[in-house]
Amino acid sequence: MSTSYVMKVSRNGQVSIPADARARWNADRVVVVDLGDRIVMRPFSEDAAGDLVGKYRHGPSTDDARRAARADDAAAEKRKRR
Repeated sequence: MSTSYVMKVSRNGQVSIPADARARWNADRVVVVDLGDRIVMRPFSEDAAGDLVGKYRHGPSTDDARRAARADDAAAEKRKRR
């Protein structure tokens, strides 16, 4: 389901979230994400870390990610020296 709203931004940069959207999400805080070509407003989770448990279980391990980051840093440093 997708619903669009047109809202006016106040001089202070504020917008009002329509009542039906507030009721649907039952959120008193939101996260605003700037994606470059658009802004997304999402309900803020009180347990943001808990919501991530298991979400990336099929992704790279932290050790693999750390090794890749170190390799990238070493390659960048090597390019600087040339």
